[in-house]
Formats: sequence, C-alpha cells, structure tokens
Amino acid sequence: MSMNAVYKGPEDCPSVIPVFPLGGALLLPRGQMPLNIFEPRYIAMIDDAIRTERVIGIIQPEPENGKQTATPPLLGVGCLGRITQFAETGDDRYILTLTGIARFRVEEELSVTTAYRQCRVSYDAFVTDFTARAGEDEVDRAGLLKALRAFAKASDLKIDWKGVNQAPNEALVNALSMMCPFGPREKQALLEAPDLRSRAEVLVAITEIELARGGGDPETTLQ
Repeated sequence: MSMNAVYKGPEDCPSVIPVFPLGGALLLPRGQMPLNIFEPRYIAMIDDAIRTERVIGIIQPEPENGKQTATPPLLGVGCLGRITQFAETGDDRYILTLTGIARFRVEEELSVTTAYRQCRVSYDAFVTDFTARAGEDEVDRAGLLKALRAFAKASDLKIDWKGVNQAPNEALVNALSMMCPFGPREKQALLEAPDLRSRAEVLVAITEIELARGGGDPETTLQ
C-alpha cells in the first residue's frame, strides 16, 4: 500500500518512537496490520502519534516463561508502522491500520513520563526495507506455494488462491508471514530474516515443522 509520506531511508524516520508491545504480532515493511485500541495508555499513544508523525513501533515482549510483569523486557527488533487508516468507534476505542515502513533495532528504552513506552532505535541494519520489492527474483515462489498448499490441506485453511496467484513475491511472502498462525518465536524469526529470500525460506521451514507436528488452526482463514 502506498502512503502520502515518503520514506526513502533511515534519515526519514524518527530515532525516538512510541512502541506497542504485542506478543505474537508481526508487522513487516509495506504490510498492513489492523489494530483495535482500547487501553487508556495506548489511546494516549495513538493521540500523540496522530498529532505528530503518525508512526508507532510494533515489537514483541520477551517470552514470559511463566513470569508476568507490567513492563516485560522487549525483544531487540521491531517494525515501524504509519497510521494509514483511523476511525473512532464512539465507545472509547480506535480502529486503525498500520502500514509497515521499516524494521528497527532497539538501542535503548527511555525513561519517560508518558503512560506508554518509548525507545531510541536504529534502522541502519535494515536499509533494504525502504526499497519496495527488493530481492523478489531470488524467492523460490514454487517452493513457497507448495508448502502453503500442503499446510492449507493439513490444517483445513480457506485460502484466496486467486489473490495468492496474483500477488507479487514481496506481498505474498510478507502477507503469509504476518497471517500464518505461528507462535511468537517463529514470528520473530520471520521478522529478523535478513532479506526476502531468507524470510521465504524461514517461512517454508516453519511450515514444514508445523506439518510434521500435525499443527495448524482449523479456524484460520488466509486471504
């Protein structure tokens, strides 16, 4: 999805950003993530983002390992997203869509007075994220589709095959990575894959592992 704002490189992105810790969530460059915002601290975060650069970072907290804390440590890599759709519901919620811009690496979490968390980040390790469809020709599309068909059959998934067949490789790989019903560690591996080909390979590997386990969620729909 195109945006009115243009992000050509790290210099176009803020170095200090609000972050939304969200376990099991994955946002990738040019991917779209719907969000239902209702907690007061995140309502405040969205209010502030709308007034400024309209960007927030999506990042996963560290797996809890049985421990629950109010501010769990954050994983080291997340993705910056821009608010490209926004609606008020009339019952103290926001419905919005984030469009991914680029991944970032957390340099430090800041001590702030806001109810939401903020981090200083760097995008330098992910410069290729700013180039749409970079590395598409290196993706093994046939292998990816073969794994997807096997996973869909085993898990009884409903898939919009027409949309899949028409999607360019970047959109296909990133959309499948975001939508497939994998756990937080698998999602983070997909996020941190260095390039599109690597992400496709990780996606195929995770899919094959899930098939071997007999995994899958029969209620999931990919479209």
